[in-house]
Amino acid sequence: MIARLAALGVVCALGQGKQAVAEALFAGSTHGMQRQAGWIPERSVTVGAVDASLPEMPAGFEQAASRNNRLLLAAALEIHDDIQAAIATYGASRIAVVLGTSTSGIAEAGEHIAEYVHSGELPEAYRYSRQEIAAPASFLADWLGLSGPAYCQSTACTSSGRALLAAQRLLRMGLCDAVLCGGVDSLCKLTLNGFASLEAVSDERCNPFSANRHGINIGEAAALFLMTRAEQGPGIGLLGGGATSDAHHISAPHPEGLGARQAMSKALSAAGLAAEQIGYLNLHGTATTHNDAMESLAVDALFPAGVPCSSSKPLTGHTLGAAGALEAAFCWLTLSDYNTANRLPPHVWDGVADTQLPRLALVEAPGALPAAGRRYLMSNSFAFGGNNISLILGDLP
Repeated sequence: MIARLAALGVVCALGQGKQAVAEALFAGSTHGMQRQAGWIPERSVTVGAVDASLPEMPAGFEQAASRNNRLLLAAALEIHDDIQAAIATYGASRIAVVLGTSTSGIAEAGEHIAEYVHSGELPEAYRYSRQEIAAPASFLADWLGLSGPAYCQSTACTSSGRALLAAQRLLRMGLCDAVLCGGVDSLCKLTLNGFASLEAVSDERCNPFSANRHGINIGEAAALFLMTRAEQGPGIGLLGGGATSDAHHISAPHPEGLGARQAMSKALSAAGLAAEQIGYLNLHGTATTHNDAMESLAVDALFPAGVPCSSSKPLTGHTLGAAGALEAAFCWLTLSDYNTANRLPPHVWDGVADTQLPRLALVEAPGALPAAGRRYLMSNSFAFGGNNISLILGDLP
């Protein structure tokens, strides 16, 4: 079943709202990548921080207050009219919420627990419910008065990509008529220090697929789609997706990218497409040595003739649980009226290719998507534990 991605709300280091994000994305702007101290002891690192002023929590939801939920609220407010129209059409009980997150509200919880360690008492503001994985979905459903299924998935960097596939399944099974789906993650010390302990964090802006790459930047974002069944009429759809779990290693992918290749192949099969029909590939492209190497091998094997591709991580940082949905949003923007020039997101790096890896067709500005015929875009996300997902978005007939 093809699903319509009827509306999008987005906020990330590139900006707030579709127009601002699209302009910065196609310009290859790195303005949101900021060098900051205070996240990791004795280090200053580059992060993809959201500078936009975030909305305050609605009255009555003060106990759900977290930066994560405020990022989600910003994305939801952008499509609030579309959501209300869906409620009027389908009813509150027929709309589901499926989100991906890895941080939830752990940033605030961590600060409160630190107070407990120093003083022996938890502050009055501490609420365990804020750090529960389901907290973003519960908040959104309660705020909107929705009574359909509402839950979060947490599979590290594939979380929100899997949320989109789960939303599509709910529609196919007839359990709902519309789904608010996507992902949200916020910057927090727990995540940054965790990746630093793996020696995976770069102090400088990340440099994917370069011979000089040496680690990731962490970012924060929220991307929220309104998904419905694809009835007649033009638009942008989720045409198919593939997910695999190769379980090669707890924190490293299969070195030959077998699970990644299988995920991309399954996505093509689900969409009924051949590899040569894909006009652009959004790479996972984290700029770690092993991840970029295996993705290069997998992409080269599946696309021997090449495919225009780029990684958006130097523009936003790796937004972890939000990454799958955020980068699907970049594909959505590429296909949308916010991109009438048919531009492609450029690959921002130092231009020094790793001669040990297959050479990919990395997009140089200004890249262009063919304007004629139906357009098909693929987006990859890979995660700890060998968890892999690939999504295909395209024009609806």
